[in-house]
Amino acid sequence: MTQTLFRDDAYLRECTATITAISEQGLVLDRTVFYPLGGGQAGDAGVLVLADGREVVIADTRKGKDDEGKFTEAICHLPALPDPATSVLAFLMSAGLKTGDVVTARVDWARRHRLMRFHTTTHLLCHLVPQLVNGCSITPDYARLDFSMTDPLDKDLLTAGIAQLVAAAHPLMVGSISDAELDANPALVKSMSVQPPRGSGQVRTIRIGGPGPEQMIDLQPCGGTHVANTAEIGAVIVTKIEKKSATTRRVVLGFAA
Repeated sequence: MTQTLFRDDAYLRECTATITAISEQGLVLDRTVFYPLGGGQAGDAGVLVLADGREVVIADTRKGKDDEGKFTEAICHLPALPDPATSVLAFLMSAGLKTGDVVTARVDWARRHRLMRFHTTTHLLCHLVPQLVNGCSITPDYARLDFSMTDPLDKDLLTAGIAQLVAAAHPLMVGSISDAELDANPALVKSMSVQPPRGSGQVRTIRIGGPGPEQMIDLQPCGGTHVANTAEIGAVIVTKIEKKSATTRRVVLGFAA
């Protein structure tokens, strides 16, 4: 099991950690600031700094899987390989890494912050387009949401709506609700393709807006990383709107030049 420090503090850029497992899936740490691929958001990149000062470049972060292919509670840090054909395990072993080693896990902050800004913007987009989402991708360079709808969308109106919400400097709050509360409020789940993780009895939520009901902009279950205030997003625009099918409209976001 890996302690997920990024869930409590998305601004934490590094931590010390102990290697608990080494395999073809990568390095597993007892705790990490690296977000693993999930919920549409790309996995983090960065470096692991070893005790002797050497650095292992981490190209991606994924959730661990068991022998049956089911996700576990481990988070795997995948190294950048000099040759794609190289075995991950062989590369890590050749670097002299072993379980029990203490490392410093340092996330690529510039990349992570772009992901945080985009992910928060997708929540604003859900407010502007109150339709179910049937696809999502959040990368450092762009983000997209696929909405289940037939009506056309206006690129300029959505860009203006996002700019207004960003300028309003709405606060973001991380909270949680019980599984039972979520079951009683199924409309909180706005994604048809990704369901919030269950099992612990509590589901993490992201709320945008002030404390009063009239101040709320968006509330939904989400395990991703976000900025603390919409003003931090900066200039994000709608770069493209596509008709992916008769019942799907894709909205693509990008940073303004």
